[in-house]
Amino acid sequence: MSSSSRIKVLSPEVARKIAAGEVIDRPNAIVRELMDNAADSGADSVTVEITGGGIDKIRVIDNGSGLTKEDLEIAATPHATSKIVTETDLLSLTTMGFRGEALSSIAAVSNLTITSGEYKLTANVSDGHNIIPNQSTKGAIVQSENLFFNFPARRLFLKRPATETKMCQQTFIEKVLPFNNIAFRLYIDGVLKYDLPKEDSILKRFVKAIDLKGQKDLFYAVTNKAADSSWNYTLILCDPGVYRTDRKDIYVYVNNRRVTEYSLMQAIEYGCTGYFPNGTHPVAAVFVNIDSSLVDFNIHPAKKEVRFKDSSELHHSISSTTRDFYKNFTLRDLSLLQNKNQEEQTSAAYTSSFFEPETSGDYTKSHSTYQTHYFKNSTKDYFESRNSTSDIKQASKPADFRSQLLDSGSTYAAILANQASQENQEEKPYVADSKTENADNDGVKYFGTTQGVFLLAEKDNVLYLIDQHAAHERILFDKIMDNPGKAQNLLVPYTINISDESDDSYLESIKEELEQLCFKIHKDESGSWILTSVHYRWNSSEEEFVKMLLDERVPPEKILYHIAASTACKAAIKDGYYLDEITASELAAKALRLPDPHCPHGRPVFTAFTKDDLFALVRRTQ
Repeated sequence: MSSSSRIKVLSPEVARKIAAGEVIDRPNAIVRELMDNAADSGADSVTVEITGGGIDKIRVIDNGSGLTKEDLEIAATPHATSKIVTETDLLSLTTMGFRGEALSSIAAVSNLTITSGEYKLTANVSDGHNIIPNQSTKGAIVQSENLFFNFPARRLFLKRPATETKMCQQTFIEKVLPFNNIAFRLYIDGVLKYDLPKEDSILKRFVKAIDLKGQKDLFYAVTNKAADSSWNYTLILCDPGVYRTDRKDIYVYVNNRRVTEYSLMQAIEYGCTGYFPNGTHPVAAVFVNIDSSLVDFNIHPAKKEVRFKDSSELHHSISSTTRDFYKNFTLRDLSLLQNKNQEEQTSAAYTSSFFEPETSGDYTKSHSTYQTHYFKNSTKDYFESRNSTSDIKQASKPADFRSQLLDSGSTYAAILANQASQENQEEKPYVADSKTENADNDGVKYFGTTQGVFLLAEKDNVLYLIDQHAAHERILFDKIMDNPGKAQNLLVPYTINISDESDDSYLESIKEELEQLCFKIHKDESGSWILTSVHYRWNSSEEEFVKMLLDERVPPEKILYHIAASTACKAAIKDGYYLDEITASELAAKALRLPDPHCPHGRPVFTAFTKDDLFALVRRTQ
């Protein structure tokens, strides 16, 4: 055995760096640990400042209990903590931090400064710990500077400052969600990005913190608890019209920590089955509070994972509560609830009172009771269109409906091109004569529309139930994909600064394909990439474009798919529009000719019933 391969004891400095690397792997880990400490301090106001992606500086200011001089003397030493004393304390944790690793790890890989009371501590692995007098400070100010200055191997693996900033911002959002009783602010490079006041509910904090923009009124809070009170939870659930193509916006918290717990995420998705388009996922969150003796967080350095003694009952409860919540938004249950809310109203017409803030409905199920708190809901028209025929949007004449479609930006000309001669005809009934067959419609017999949503048609002795929105959406989507469109010059070109050679090579490899899809991009003399024009339907930000290309490596054709799907969905006719007979008949024929009878989001355009299927439904034999 050579001398170089013999076992040796690492120096304290190297050992601390390696240990610190398990806790502090990038800037957002510092944000995570310092915000945990701030929450534990009893603060009701916390400010986080990020400079240079957190590599240059991270500062967290709180108005909590602060630290004494004696605390500062040992605060940044390994395994120093005020949260536990013996190993049995791990069975009853009530704090966010408990291992005593955070401050020590930060000091091992950066320049750490803590100011509290009348003293200031400066610490790093090279210069040791120094305490000096300072002007009196309420609470604590904890600052990390020059991350990995003494650990160059780790610094090489950091992303661009802009990317690290986004990670820090996401960590900030994750940390503020369960603490609605604390006011939070986030400054990025001196600019205030988030100013979140204390809230009286997690629901209000959630819709503000995750920046839902125009969708904030589409979320609800549902609570439930175990029969023995060993756990309880709050579910944040969205209207089925709000969904994502991935699971990134499903948040799972256990005792105020966001954790990677697939079984609880799965429980939410199981409960949503049948209410969201295929291949999509809800925006949702579950905040579980559980007896600390039933859960173990001491299995991951960053406390990202959790182990339950038995999560089966909790899993079942979350799944069934989610399912019951969406089930209760059927026509029957909504009508009952609206009638209940209007008992003291003199008018029989539906109003929006059910959707006003602070209104709640109590639902009682066997062995479980939960309450739903409603944020003001802008989807009342969506539900009312299913409860009152006076709210159903109708096109009185083909010309009127064509006008509505054109006004909404739709390109429905393919379906309506042959109807110019019909513009002055009298209004036709919604159900066509079943004996009439339009030779131009490939033998498709249109029978009528039901519930303002589905077209009924027959072809080759097969009955089709066609989703008019999905059909129109697919037709528009195919048209956009067949003709990508044109480029639109940017008044202010996007500048993409590249610090990674792999990113530079990737952009070079897809440059031609991007330009074919109307995204004109070139490399300037400084080495930066300049985007001068975008697809004329592109309506997202520069940050979103960079994220899709470099962080997520979304192929260019998928970017066009996203644009086409979004455009088609917004332009397609909506539920509640009753089409005139000719328009509906031609839409049904086109739907049955689609090469791929699925909407861009994966939902089937139609369902088919043979004669045998129908006989089976009514239990009739041939």
